[in-house]
Amino acid sequence: MKIEKIKEIAKQKGVVTGKMKKSEIVRAIQQLEGNTTCFDTGQAAECGQDKCLWREDCK
Repeated sequence: MKIEKIKEIAKQKGVVTGKMKKSEIVRAIQQLEGNTTCFDTGQAAECGQDKCLWREDCK
């Protein structure tokens, strides 16, 4: 997902992105939603979140 779309989602959820990197923004959204903040942490194979919105970009 492109950063512009991620920032749009963040804005809708009230996350102020400032100079945050993509992975920081996604993790902030995950935390706000009450999910594990695992995006881009090397846990993609172990997280068990196969239907995650961020799965395609996760490592």
